[in-house]
Amino acid sequence: MSLAEKLTEMREAAAKNFPPAVLKIMHDATEDLANSGQVEKVIKAGETLPAFSLPNQNGDIVTSADLLARGPLMLTIYRGSW
Repeated sequence: MSLAEKLTEMREAAAKNFPPAVLKIMHDATEDLANSGQVEKVIKAGETLPAFSLPNQNGDIVTSADLLARGPLMLTIYRGSW
């Protein structure tokens, strides 16, 4: 099974656990995002990120410049429990 097929299967299974009104809100929000033009502005794989400063897991501010000075940088974003 391909990743796309697996994701479709997971979406369909999850949809069975939501009331129709909640699914409509979720689908409308996804459509609004797609129509907003923001998707075209997303940084693509291989593109260079702009400089940034972010808190790490301890709340300390870390800059991309400081990290890049130590070598190649890979940024991972953890969504957390919003």
